[in-house]
Amino acid sequence: MPDNNFTQFRQSAKSASSVDNARDPAKSASSVDNSRSPASSVDNGRDPQTYALIGAAMEVHRVLGCGFLEPVYQEALAKEFMIREIPSRREVELPVRYKGELLAVKYRADFICYDQVIVELKALDQLGGREKAQVINYLKVAGIERALLLNFGAVRLEYERLILTRKE
Repeated sequence: MPDNNFTQFRQSAKSASSVDNARDPAKSASSVDNSRSPASSVDNGRDPQTYALIGAAMEVHRVLGCGFLEPVYQEALAKEFMIREIPSRREVELPVRYKGELLAVKYRADFICYDQVIVELKALDQLGGREKAQVINYLKVAGIERALLLNFGAVRLEYERLILTRKE
């Protein structure tokens, strides 16, 4: 069984010094990459797909602010994806296997965008290890390499890029 490597890019609009910076992911946050993997599809934190997804999430947060429950942000983000013509599937079931056998329990990702990026939404005071572990498991069972974990519950949008690579 292949080993899994996990690279995390944590970014938050909290470091933004102006409203314009908060709307532009390239200006609002710096990426942290402690273990760059050659298999990683992110170049200097500027992956165009995740960049577009973060921009859509920032627009939703700008319009709605914090304080709503997760389903409100999910509905608004689905509309923003349509406006921006970002291909997405919502509430995607992810089957889980144990020793080759399909389990009755399934994970459900909030979105899969571009058929390559899992997008998971939260509306919490702050993100923790449990939320990150959930997304890592989604990546494993879906066989997808990239994910975004978005938190709409804070005063400013928080987001993390998560990359799962497999060593052969």
